[in-house]
Amino acid sequence: MGYRVVVAGATGNVGREMLNILAEREFPIAELAAVASARSQGDQIEFGETGKMLKVQNIEHFDWSGWDIALFAIGSDATKIYAPIAAAAGCTVIDNSSLYRMEPDVPLIVPEVNPEAIDGYKARNIIANPNCSTAQMVVALKPLHDAATIKRVVVSTYQSVSGAGKAGMDELFEQSRNIFVGDPAEPKKFTKQIAFNVIPHIDKFLDDGFTKEEWKMVVETKKIMDPKVKVTATCVRVPVFVGHSEAINIEFEKELSAEDAQKILREAPGVMLVDKREDGGYVTPVECVGEFATYVSRVREDPTVDNGLVLWCVSDNLRKGAALNAVQIAELLGRRHLKKA
Repeated sequence: MGYRVVVAGATGNVGREMLNILAEREFPIAELAAVASARSQGDQIEFGETGKMLKVQNIEHFDWSGWDIALFAIGSDATKIYAPIAAAAGCTVIDNSSLYRMEPDVPLIVPEVNPEAIDGYKARNIIANPNCSTAQMVVALKPLHDAATIKRVVVSTYQSVSGAGKAGMDELFEQSRNIFVGDPAEPKKFTKQIAFNVIPHIDKFLDDGFTKEEWKMVVETKKIMDPKVKVTATCVRVPVFVGHSEAINIEFEKELSAEDAQKILREAPGVMLVDKREDGGYVTPVECVGEFATYVSRVREDPTVDNGLVLWCVSDNLRKGAALNAVQIAELLGRRHLKKA
């Protein structure tokens, strides 16, 4: 017994990771379809490490009727076309793009944080997956918010190039190689050289000087966790292939010591606390790749404000920031609402 599941965008970075995680977590599947754009039609793609090969189908001609869940990783433009078609056919769409996140009648879900919000999915038959940097942050913040009520968050992100897709990863590799052999390292995907550099610019600029990525972190955190929380963000692209990092400064209404925060985080769902005050006693992006957890390190009190804490947060952005969270939403949907075939 299981569900009939579609992975849309199965040939991309996130789509492949969705297939891997469905297999790893032994998601109950009665039937599985891989769909993508016309250029990938007929390609073969492996379902995790099961050895089972899936033939990629053309999304333009795919019949969504009779399917239970569709995990979308196809970008906003294509999602705008195909998500309503799938939803109207009775297939619940879990969308990884930014298209529906701020729609009031579309739940924006991180299962460890706001599972009850999924109950509103029937309004559109669409559920939104948050931005990668938001997802890992709210997993770390929610248990602390429950304990002492967060007033304000100041976050600086260090986001890997995989957040910009395969083209971003290819550009980092090619520029690094070119620099070593003395060839030019001209930017194509990014606005400036990414190899051996950092770029304080992700997504387009808004009128107030913030970028859209920074805006997403603000509004999504409010929708997922608490509209009263004030958030300001600076989002930076760094020369790391996979894994987003965040330095998070938190101001609370109530006093919360670093020791108490560590105890809370140690027991929090989805969080792995690695916080030894010694050389190497923290987690870096390289160590989080392929892992499910959101890692928290360097929890300490901020003496510059009343009731302040600072912490370091790291997660695999292709997993918790995208594919894993989508699969967790599907698991939650199954537990609360769907019947297995």
